[in-house]
Amino acid sequence: MPQIKIPTPLREYTGNEAQVVVEGTTVGSALENLVEQHPDLQPHLFENGQLRQFVNIFIDDEDVRFLDGLDTEIDADDNLRIIPSIAGGAA
Repeated sequence: MPQIKIPTPLREYTGNEAQVVVEGTTVGSALENLVEQHPDLQPHLFENGQLRQFVNIFIDDEDVRFLDGLDTEIDADDNLRIIPSIAGGAA
């Protein structure tokens, strides 16, 4: 089954799990399953039913935005990573 690596800032919403096994055949369905298992993640990943702008999902080293987005098909042995963008700094 696919697995999703959870970044440190979001682990408090997964019971401190660093990796979660999910079900799904696309990136979107895998993320839906992740949120079903850990509902507190939902507002950190999605806004108005869409993936938040600063949340990046990778399959191995490939950003799914440059594939088919949430419709990108995944295999049972794929490892996904959630990479939150970091913004800020002084002007």
